[in-house]
Amino acid sequence: MRAWYNILFDLGFLLSSPFYFWKMWRRGNWQAGFKQRFGQYDNKIKQSVTNRHVLWMHAVSVGEMNICMQLIRALEPRMPNLKIMVSTTTTTGMGEMQKRLPPGVGKIYYPIDRRKFVARALASIHPNAIVLVESEIWPNFIWRARAMGKPLFLVNARLSNRSYPRYKKFGFIFRDLFASLTAVGAQNEEDAAKLRELGCKPSNVHVMGNLKFYIPPKTDRPPLDVPALLDKLGVSQEAQLLVAGSTHAGEEKILAEQFLRLRSRFPRLVLILVPRHFERAREVGRELAALGIKFVYRSEVFADTRGAPDSLQCLLVDTTGELFPYFYEQATVVFVGKSLTAFGGQNPIEPASLGKPVVFGPNMQNFTDVAKLFLSGDGAVQVRDAADLEKTFAELLSQPERRDQLGRNAKKVVEENQGAVERTVEMIVDNLRSLNSYIAPDK
Repeated sequence: MRAWYNILFDLGFLLSSPFYFWKMWRRGNWQAGFKQRFGQYDNKIKQSVTNRHVLWMHAVSVGEMNICMQLIRALEPRMPNLKIMVSTTTTTGMGEMQKRLPPGVGKIYYPIDRRKFVARALASIHPNAIVLVESEIWPNFIWRARAMGKPLFLVNARLSNRSYPRYKKFGFIFRDLFASLTAVGAQNEEDAAKLRELGCKPSNVHVMGNLKFYIPPKTDRPPLDVPALLDKLGVSQEAQLLVAGSTHAGEEKILAEQFLRLRSRFPRLVLILVPRHFERAREVGRELAALGIKFVYRSEVFADTRGAPDSLQCLLVDTTGELFPYFYEQATVVFVGKSLTAFGGQNPIEPASLGKPVVFGPNMQNFTDVAKLFLSGDGAVQVRDAADLEKTFAELLSQPERRDQLGRNAKKVVEENQGAVERTVEMIVDNLRSLNSYIAPDK
């Protein structure tokens, strides 16, 4: 079984590597930490874990990294002598880790799941325990960690409608992997049942709630005075702000075209576009320019505003870490991206926690249960397509009472789903204690 997996993985990696490396190059800054993807960590990283009790957390990208931040805050007081290493697979995730994780937390790239790379990585970091966030099940990594006797935790576990059938289809590989997990924190009972069916030991699966409902303190980021920034650009305090967060390719053009039509009815409307990958900002800027929209890049807004067009219509945010809370908290209406033309959706919890009226498209597969909670609590609006989106924008922009109601309901849903972080940390600490782990938790 392992031999076949490795043969197929090597073949797949060989065929997909041109696209994989092209994608890295396109996003930029690919050279930094490049060797880490092959399990090669420099002496500085190796020295930082020497003679230390190490907990390795893996976060695929930004959303999972936010979960790691929450867990770290809760774990550090319980295990003050612990050295925490956090890995990611994307340059965007690494950039956010460098900015937002504490200096004492190690930041590394996760190795490609090839036997040689994984063995080299685990030998270098030599973790005492490993925490995987959401659904990161890479066979060679888990096989090697298990052979080394390392406890493996899966937290905020969810199984999408795409991943669950795949795990079942290839159960001859994955049942053994799921069975080897020391403890699993599922988001809800439905996911817990699926995880048991896929091979997790029933006694090891616990329903914890969704860790993404945790809202990070606002003080984690440098303050940004959005009203003052907009004032510099000549935007009136009475302007209505349509904030589109974490948008993906195709969505910005649709939103821009809708904005132009909506502005004939709502002359004080201003569009704030925040692409999910800031590297795409220039591409988006060309689309806006082709439509004749007067816009400025966020990175070009300084004390003097030379270069800002008269009667600014759009602010294109090509910086990171400012969407929540700063731009979201000034929004009149929020659109959550990757939900209209792309697959999966982005996090609606952040704007909802600020009491904002939230709109998202039909594709919220990565947040299915979260979306259901908001919709059942009348805390968000889900649209079918672009035409429905424009109609919804018009309704919300013209109905302040409806906006306020949606915002209040959204905030209530968030408040009712707190506490998952504390329950997850307790699960990890209790299991390490019962395993007599030499990571020394509190007594």
